[in-house]
Amino acid sequence: RPHPHIGLSTITYLFHGEITHRDSLGSEQPIRPGEVNWMTAGRGITHSERFERLRREGGPLDGVQLWAALPDEREEMEPGFWHYASEALPVFGEGGVNGRMIAGRLAGVASPVKVDSPQFYVHWTLRAGSRTSLPAEYAERAVYVASGEVEVDGQRVEAGSMAVLTAGKSVTVAALDDAVVMALGGEPVGPRYIDWNFVSSSPERLDQARADWAAGRMKLPDLDHDEFIPLPPRLDAKPEPMS
Repeated sequence: RPHPHIGLSTITYLFHGEITHRDSLGSEQPIRPGEVNWMTAGRGITHSERFERLRREGGPLDGVQLWAALPDEREEMEPGFWHYASEALPVFGEGGVNGRMIAGRLAGVASPVKVDSPQFYVHWTLRAGSRTSLPAEYAERAVYVASGEVEVDGQRVEAGSMAVLTAGKSVTVAALDDAVVMALGGEPVGPRYIDWNFVSSSPERLDQARADWAAGRMKLPDLDHDEFIPLPPRLDAKPEPMS
């Protein structure tokens, strides 16, 4: 159902299935495996992600959606949406490791996907027994295991888990099983607060976003406006800034 965002970009990437994205800019775009839907919320956007074809025909749905906080000077930028075909993304590989550069730049490989701060996002598939390295090019890096099991610098990381890495050190990722791994990171944008679907450097801006959604001041998607997700109650704990 339609829902709002501010202060971030969502990066949607599928392994199986299909989702149809619709937003308050008038966009309507299916996304399929290997493609990228990049939506920048900026000062505010609403969107929905529907599974109409899968509901009709059945089949699996599997993928990852990454949220990337916008840097200070771009938090209130105009919202935008971009779709990239799988053929547009650089692919590389050797020795049982294949990769696709989803966004940003790493080890000399650059994606055409538009980004708003220095970052990288890579989809790796590793055969059991293969290994690759993640260079120390960025201050913040992490490895998320979508399926299988790997060792990251000798520490076992199983499916559904993320290893957050120490800055300044190249690490080795070794596949204990056939594995799908998402490597991601970038330069810090500063502390951020998060409340539901809203991200900001200012807790007062989160309050304003909640009030705007509750009062119906955020435009619903042109092609999906008959329902929406209501504002959930705020947790008792006040949001704390996070790196």
